[in-house]
Amino acid sequence: MIGVAACALAGIGYLAGADPHDPATFMPPCPIKLVTGLDCPACGGLRMVHDLLHGRPRAAVHDNFFLLVCSPVLLHLLWRQARAVRDSERVEVSRWLAYGLGGAAVAWMVVRNLPGWPLIPTTTD
Repeated sequence: MIGVAACALAGIGYLAGADPHDPATFMPPCPIKLVTGLDCPACGGLRMVHDLLHGRPRAAVHDNFFLLVCSPVLLHLLWRQARAVRDSERVEVSRWLAYGLGGAAVAWMVVRNLPGWPLIPTTTD
C-alpha cells in the first residue's frame, strides 16, 4: 500500500511540474483516443488534475467535467478499497453504484463527442 501511495504522489508531483496542456510534454496517450479518435470518459483527466494543482478550477471544468464531479465518489471508493486490502478484507461496490457510474461514463463519452460540445480538453497549441 505504501508503494501505491508513493507512486500516486510521484505522479501528482510530476503533474505539478509538467504541463499536460503542452503537446511537447510527455504524457501517456489514451488508448481509446488512439484507436477510435474519440475522447473517452477520462480524457483530459491529467490536465484536470494539473489545473486543480495550479488553482484553475475553470480550466479543470473544461478538461473533464464528469471526472471532476465524480472525483469525490471515486476517491472514497479508492480509499475504501485501500483500507480493505490493508486489512485483508473484501469490500464490494453496490450494484446500483457500479451500473450508475458505468452508465454515466458511457453517457458522458457520447455527449462529449457530439459536434459542437463546448467542454473539450484544453491544449496550448
